[in-house]
Amino acid sequence: MNKSNSEKNSEIGYISAVIGSLIKVKGLETKIRIHDLVKISKHKILGEVIQIYTDHVVCQCFENTDNLRINDEVINLKEPLSMELAPGLLRNFFDGIQRPLQEAFDLSKGGGLHRGLEIPSLSRSKKWHFLPNNNIGQDVSGGDIIGTIQETPIIQHKIMIPPNISGKLTFLADEGDFTISDEIYTLQIDNTEKNFTMLQKWPITIPRPFKERNLPHEPLITGIRVIDLLFPITKGGTIGVPGGFGTGKTVIQQSLAKWCDADVIVFVGCGERGNEIADVLKQFSELIDPKTGQSLLDRIILIANTSNMPVSAREASIFSGVTIAEYYRDMGYDVALLADSTSRWAESLREISGLLEEMPAEEGYPAYLPSKLSSFYERAGTVKLIGKKESNEEKMGSLTIIGSISPPAGDFSEPVTATTKNFVQGIWALDAALAYSKHYPAINWLNSYSNYPDYISQWWYERDIDWTEIDIDWHDCRQQVNEILSKDNELRYIVQLIGEENLPEDQRLIIFIAKLIKDGFLIQNAFDNIDNFTNAKKLLGMVKIILLLYKEGEELLGKGFFIEEIRELKVIRDILRMNRTIENRDFDKIDDLKSELLNEIESLKLTHGVFK
Repeated sequence: MNKSNSEKNSEIGYISAVIGSLIKVKGLETKIRIHDLVKISKHKILGEVIQIYTDHVVCQCFENTDNLRINDEVINLKEPLSMELAPGLLRNFFDGIQRPLQEAFDLSKGGGLHRGLEIPSLSRSKKWHFLPNNNIGQDVSGGDIIGTIQETPIIQHKIMIPPNISGKLTFLADEGDFTISDEIYTLQIDNTEKNFTMLQKWPITIPRPFKERNLPHEPLITGIRVIDLLFPITKGGTIGVPGGFGTGKTVIQQSLAKWCDADVIVFVGCGERGNEIADVLKQFSELIDPKTGQSLLDRIILIANTSNMPVSAREASIFSGVTIAEYYRDMGYDVALLADSTSRWAESLREISGLLEEMPAEEGYPAYLPSKLSSFYERAGTVKLIGKKESNEEKMGSLTIIGSISPPAGDFSEPVTATTKNFVQGIWALDAALAYSKHYPAINWLNSYSNYPDYISQWWYERDIDWTEIDIDWHDCRQQVNEILSKDNELRYIVQLIGEENLPEDQRLIIFIAKLIKDGFLIQNAFDNIDNFTNAKKLLGMVKIILLLYKEGEELLGKGFFIEEIRELKVIRDILRMNRTIENRDFDKIDDLKSELLNEIESLKLTHGVFK
């Protein structure tokens, strides 16, 4: 009995100092590990060990440290911060350490998140209908699927053997209704039988294992034309979205959540203002998934960590999100993680580093900012997964990470934006000037880039539309549009000096076509029922019509026509309006528009006695 008490006491320390959201703890330094959780007994405040010294450890607290006292008892929980992974994640809202916000609201009655609130992340009482897959007596290993649950009408949750575990399946529950804490299968591991439930726990700082990372080959179709044509992202890709206040980061993130062709969306609101997070929750709860007609929440998990929540929980939130995203990736789904915004997350690193009195790097950010950012973005990818499908085929999954950045005053040279560029394969640079001129999405086509086009050219080539009048594919369209926009930018300075009317006709044509591209193609209304999403076929049709006009216009100018005659073609107005008048399913109307364009050009030639 005395020995038992001695062992129990050995896992208890006491507070020796309180420094903002950090505490120093004595008595645990020889018995605790980095990233282990501790709990302050009196207030039930959770903390995480971030430094260990010979005579004390330093912990960051996930809640405010008001009214803590020296010598308050601290318990070693002997485990790192981990996510609960099981059915019930979808349609749920969590804070940065996976406390369910709806349940917290129901308990508090006043809408506040009380300190020391202890609620299970996932319901232990809700029952799920389990369908078994594997036969008893089979050898199984980590990642193998032993059953399924219809978690939402559109997502089937696959119950997997936890990673790094293998054995013989000696018991598997029959079809029926179970909670996530019920034992549903048993494995014989080294002559010992161990029971398992649906619930897994996984540390947020350790990436979930996979067999191998593959090169991306399929685009993540967003429905946003400027992205899908000029700055595409692949499934398993990484993109940074820097932009100052009011440039449309949140609308882009919401459009991606609604329209991108990922199976599951994890949205992490990291350090944004409370009213913005509340608006996101309200919007998502009202949105209908256009692909299924069901609620958009059926494939979304939200992690909300507002700017007035403790910075330590903010620092954990994006790793909490990516751990949940990896779990659904391991089922074989294409998952997209949207982090808004990584700047607020980096500010929490800066604040904690200041409390630790570490030597600051540029603009006060810690010297380890690059390694922290890389440890986040490197968890994206298209991967071959451990375990097999029910049909014994290889499992493939992808995790795409899109992180928005909020540089102060829109300064893209600040450390978070500059460092992010080293770890992502593309940047969608949001431009305040475009936003203020009501050009949305305000993605600057001169400052943005993507390294993915060569990987996905084949995918687009297989879906090309065959127009004999303009024999170019997606890659050629992209190249031509970039050249036209680049030349237009160069001519802008000359126009300011001498006026557009004094330019040669061919240069005036470039300016005219560039304006068509900007006003008829790049601008897109996220709130218009037709314009909010453009599928691959319509996108190719729209851009090819504009480039066909450019090609025919060059020929007309070569035969002595003037730019004014091209501008006066009646079809131009319809080309400018096709983004919001022609639905995705009505591609025949784009074909008709092409025929109308060619007929008007032919009529123009006949009027002037010019024949092909």
